[in-house]
Amino acid sequence: MLDLSGKNALVTGIANDRSIAWAIAQQLHQAGANLGVTYLPDDRGRFKEKVGKLVEPLSPSLFVPCNVQDDTQVSETFGAIKEQWGRLDILIHCLAFTEKENLQNDFNLTPREGFKTALDISAYSLIHLCREAKPLMTEGGSVVTLSYLGGVRVVPNYNVMGVAKAALEMNVRYLAADLGPAQIRVNGISAGPIKTLASAAIGGFKDMLHHVEETAPLRRNVTQSEVGNTAAFLCSDLASGITGQVIYVDSGYSIMGM
Repeated sequence: MLDLSGKNALVTGIANDRSIAWAIAQQLHQAGANLGVTYLPDDRGRFKEKVGKLVEPLSPSLFVPCNVQDDTQVSETFGAIKEQWGRLDILIHCLAFTEKENLQNDFNLTPREGFKTALDISAYSLIHLCREAKPLMTEGGSVVTLSYLGGVRVVPNYNVMGVAKAALEMNVRYLAADLGPAQIRVNGISAGPIKTLASAAIGGFKDMLHHVEETAPLRRNVTQSEVGNTAAFLCSDLASGITGQVIYVDSGYSIMGM
């Protein structure tokens, strides 16, 4: 029922096989989408090799470096899409970063540069990518980003990332209003806590997982594939009337009062 055949999808933010972006890429591929994947370039080429090997079974037709803090690389990424594909139907934004110490110290100790970096990579990058994507997206285009409950509630040790996610979720609403007349939809997924490379930096993360298992209505944590399934749905014509929304995929934890 869910068919993405003939659609071109760019997936950002894959770091390893635990990445939610990786699960989303798999589900998009399974639904028939033609994939493009970006990786974070580094001096040793470690991410290029690691991510390239991981996504090889998905046969991406586009595999390009993209550091969202580098305007030239962002432009080159979408230039490559225009040259090779001609259009873009799906944009998956799975980008977030802050220094580890900002997830361990008291929030009031967040340094100015650390705040700016977190907001730049985790929130502003969605605006930038959408600006580049808009000329390439035709009617029915879909943008999906990833958020977390820490953007609307105080979560211990989430700190500046909570502020960044709050900004990201508001970006979803403003971008949905901005791109809606072009029939481009913008949505977010607020996923429950999942073991990823990024979450490993959050103090007390194991306790967080255990608390969700005890408290959520489904009495379990969600999986990467469940988030991937929701993303694939949002990118499909089955979700043609949904935009500007942040959908919770968290075993129902967000509805609870504790």
